[in-house]
Amino acid sequence: MEEAKIYHDADVTTSVLEGKTIAVIGYGAQGKAQANCMKDSGLDVIVGLRKDGASWQKAIDDGMNVDEISEAAKKADIIHILIPDEIQKTIYDEHIKEHVTEGKAVSFSHGFNITYKQIAPPQNVDVIMVAPKSPGTEERKRYLEGFGVPGLVAVENDYSGNAKDTALEMAKAMGFTRAGVFECTFNQETYSDLFGEQCVLCGGMTELIKAGFETLVKRGYPPQMAYFECMHEVKLIVDLLYEGGMQHMWHVVSNTAEYGGRTVGPKIITEEAKREMEKALDRIESGEFAEEWLNEYRSGNKNFNELRKAEESHEIEITGAKIRKLFEKKE
Repeated sequence: MEEAKIYHDADVTTSVLEGKTIAVIGYGAQGKAQANCMKDSGLDVIVGLRKDGASWQKAIDDGMNVDEISEAAKKADIIHILIPDEIQKTIYDEHIKEHVTEGKAVSFSHGFNITYKQIAPPQNVDVIMVAPKSPGTEERKRYLEGFGVPGLVAVENDYSGNAKDTALEMAKAMGFTRAGVFECTFNQETYSDLFGEQCVLCGGMTELIKAGFETLVKRGYPPQMAYFECMHEVKLIVDLLYEGGMQHMWHVVSNTAEYGGRTVGPKIITEEAKREMEKALDRIESGEFAEEWLNEYRSGNKNFNELRKAEESHEIEITGAKIRKLFEKKE
């Protein structure tokens, strides 16, 4: 398969954002980071929020130009939507849609609502994505250090003929092209992101941790020891993977750990587990997962809340709360 094209600062030579106003809708972790980075890079940014919302005063205190969502969308040339996936359609339909007029751009940092056709902008606007591959806090930190985090750009609709340039200039203003920006499609970003979350980063990892903890405790090992081995030390390994990949991690750990890991790991992540990953990806690509999630949200999150409650009372969480207190700095 052909590798994705990577863009750096030197590749972004246009000035299509000159004189343009960008409305950042939302001021959570990503909204706060992206709005402040673009503002610090000299772009004209408005933050669109609910006037009675918790973030209104925070954005004002940060020196942002703040307006209600509909007014921000009306004033903007580029409407950059950074609110949770499950509420985007409602906010778009009620506050943004009427202001998406010819020649504007609608922008996202995750393709969910475009890929699954929850939001369908008109054909006479640009539809783009500018997506950092990082939490907002890390993204802002790296920008302030004079560098940036990697990112993605995608174009779903190029009405103006400048859609990709718009996305790349926004990425450059947020520092992403200092690290490197990859070009992809909305579908590629959406499907791979959901798959990674479900099968590896969030779902797969937490279930593996819990299963390891439960196995040790069932055999009579103290839960504190099980917590250290199966939860606490995950960060140490992840840091090694982040720094230099798998071979770096194998090089740093002991020979005993490497041999045991290389021989036993494939017995845990079996062909059956891989088939379940394939099924998960099938459900993502078909839209089945998105439909399930949106139905769950719109029906009041009963099952979701039960899942949350069940894990809150798991022994690993109770043990972890006690263990983490040992690492708190005493005054």
